[in-house]
Amino acid sequence: MEIKNKKILITGADGFIGSHLVEEVLEQGGKVKAFVYYNSFNSFGWLDTFPSDVLQKIEVVSGDIRDKGFVQESMQGCDMVFHLAALIGIPYSYHAPDSYVDTNIKGTLNVLSAAQKLSLERVLVTSTSEVYGTAQYIPIDEKHPYQGQSPYSATKIGADRLAESFFTSFDLPVTIVRPFNTFGPRQSARAIIPSIITQILSGSKELHLGNLTPTRDLNYVKDVVKAFVEISKCNDAIGEEINICNGKEISMRELVDVIVESLEADVIISIEDERLRPSKSEVDRLLGDNSKILLMTNWKPQISLSEGLMNTIKWLKQPENLSKYKALNYNI
Repeated sequence: MEIKNKKILITGADGFIGSHLVEEVLEQGGKVKAFVYYNSFNSFGWLDTFPSDVLQKIEVVSGDIRDKGFVQESMQGCDMVFHLAALIGIPYSYHAPDSYVDTNIKGTLNVLSAAQKLSLERVLVTSTSEVYGTAQYIPIDEKHPYQGQSPYSATKIGADRLAESFFTSFDLPVTIVRPFNTFGPRQSARAIIPSIITQILSGSKELHLGNLTPTRDLNYVKDVVKAFVEISKCNDAIGEEINICNGKEISMRELVDVIVESLEADVIISIEDERLRPSKSEVDRLLGDNSKILLMTNWKPQISLSEGLMNTIKWLKQPENLSKYKALNYNI
């Protein structure tokens, strides 16, 4: 299915990946309806940073993914939905698991139910590599067992299985897209890359971090959103679960060294207990297998880790961007 001239609802459009996906869909000729989280400040999240001429091309609706009626109303007249709205902070899921069930599971159910009733042409549900937990074998393909090692990952497993059930039970044309660790401009300070960069740029001589032994498969956000679009064009992807990854891993300790060297910083590292996951909850290794997406689509990663990090550093060095981050506060 081509997206040019299609009306596309993007939930979570105000967030990190969602805002980049809005740009990618517009670039490819799609008509975007952006579902953003309602708030009393009338903020559209990262969409507020878009140039006015770009923002004018977007139909923005403010609501709550947990509101079944509003979700269905928002989907009226759309051809496709990219569902990204979710609570994603793993540490916060230890404190507020009910919120994650309501948002990630019930919110996804609302999207699936509305898409079924309105007979949408395509539905893409955003998963996460966290559903796999610590790798039982590598590289991790789509047949790897699921492990709910945090309340967050458990709710994403639940959402994925709901999506699967709507395909098998109701023939809903749904695809589960599963990005591995995504980074780039606009990522929240809860993530390690913006946390390291903003602490250094804010003048701190001490990096306050958590566990640095895990490895991750890091993917630049522009590559990730292009993968979303390419998957949406592939009819054979209906009913499938598809990893978005580059098949390379780096430890968090190595990542720190790369960023510190890039910024020519002189810092010491302080490991803080509050930033550590419970031992059985920590995902020690994530290394993805991207064979499926490479076979099914024309996508392949274009931006290396080093280039992506330099793009992210350059963006964060802009005062108007750095000022949005409370670099020295731990954001769970």
